Amino acid sequence: MGSVRKASAWLGLVDDNDDERYYDDDYSEGTESGDAWVTDPRVKVAADVAEERGRRIGTVTPDSFRDARAIGELFRDGVPVIMNLTAMEAADAKRVVDFAAGLIFGLRGSIERVSTRVFLLTPADTEIINGEPAAHRTDGFFNQS
Repeated sequence: MGSVRKASAWLGLVDDNDDERYYDDDYSEGTESGDAWVTDPRVKVAADVAEERGRRIGTVTPDSFRDARAIGELFRDGVPVIMNLTAMEAADAKRVVDFAAGLIFGLRGSIERVSTRVFLLTPADTEIINGEPAAHRTDGFFNQS
């Protein structure tokens, strides 16, 4: 098997029937409930740990105003949201920004423009730290005086 085929099989892009000898019989058969993949209960999934510690950030790239609901649900749950409105028409993007402004007002959050048509919505209990450029720092690593 060629290296490209091996890499494709590893990524799950093609079926790999040649290397079944590497899998345990317990995992190759699947489960009785029909799930394709079951994580060993001893393994803690990173998303679960992040959710427990409150270290999640949602990213939403809506296509239309109908997708604003996903932004509202994440933000209402206390998750900071990055809204990428670059794929939207200007009129719909303005409506989503207005919707987000209502969200942050109602839930006492804040909104910050990250770049053109990309915004960061943060709940009230989240602090945004703006980094100072290294050239202006007096106590940084590169200070040679």
